[in-house]
Amino acid sequence: MQDRPRRLRRTPALRAMTREVHLSPAQFIHPIFVHERDDEQPISTMPGVSRHSVQGAVEQAREALSLGVPSVILFGIPDHKDAVGTQAYAPEGVVQRATRAIKAQVPGVTVITDTCLCEYTDHGHCGPLCEVPGQTGGDAWTVDNDPSLDLLARTAVSQAQAGADVVAPSAMMDGMVAAIRTALDDAGFVHIPVMSYAVKYASAYYGPFREAAGSAPSVGHRATYQMDPAGGHREALREARLDVAQGADTLMVKPALAYLDVLKLLRDEFELPVVAYNVSGEYALVKAAAQLGFMDERRTVLETLTSMRRAGADAIITYHALDAARWLREATA
Repeated sequence: MQDRPRRLRRTPALRAMTREVHLSPAQFIHPIFVHERDDEQPISTMPGVSRHSVQGAVEQAREALSLGVPSVILFGIPDHKDAVGTQAYAPEGVVQRATRAIKAQVPGVTVITDTCLCEYTDHGHCGPLCEVPGQTGGDAWTVDNDPSLDLLARTAVSQAQAGADVVAPSAMMDGMVAAIRTALDDAGFVHIPVMSYAVKYASAYYGPFREAAGSAPSVGHRATYQMDPAGGHREALREARLDVAQGADTLMVKPALAYLDVLKLLRDEFELPVVAYNVSGEYALVKAAAQLGFMDERRTVLETLTSMRRAGADAIITYHALDAARWLREATA
């Protein structure tokens, strides 16, 4: 007797009935760039994405919730930057103000705050810099790890005080999860989860984000602290295990699409929820191809997000969140 798997693909109803992977707006996290101005500024490298005022961020959160997307993640772009990223942990920093406004006006939205310094430093790195003895060129400067931990911890506490539901440290500093967990607990925020960017690569896919956030490094490069794309599975597991031991509540893989093998590895190895970050470069590639008529944007986006779910992502940070939510709603209307 001949096997005929096609029998279960014959109609839309049969295909829907036998799917193993399901995509829902509830799994999406909508990223919002917030600046200190009153206008909306389109980001040239990310068609359809803008920098928003604080009130604009509120409206973005409101729209997300209306589409069934329950979570947003905030990235701040301050007017003033300095060597130590002071505005990251300032009580009246732009993310702190946006967090308070969203929680006051759209209380049903889960607010996640990116806990890093790169958008706030005048050199574009994720902490204060130090010179590396004996090194030249791009390796001559790097982030001074241990002094950065205190600044990241102060940032996390400041964000929690503003009402953040989740803090998401992304600096890839050794010991950052432990420092943040301890600081949150000491400040009375034992209930605030830490969504760690546990496995974050020094990737070319971040280019559009750096234009959006004004965070391109002016000296050195991030390869001295972000992971080598060719580092392999052992390094990914080591980083994730360290964050689990230090108290992370969820683990993230960034970028997602080029690292689905790593996403699957973490899903199989750990019981914690795993988040995929569908990053700016992945978004921009699809947008550019769609604008040129080379690809069907809707089908490509939904297929891409489904691949991340299939690899094991429990949630996906994606700039496609609102469009994808609309498309999924239309499909079930």
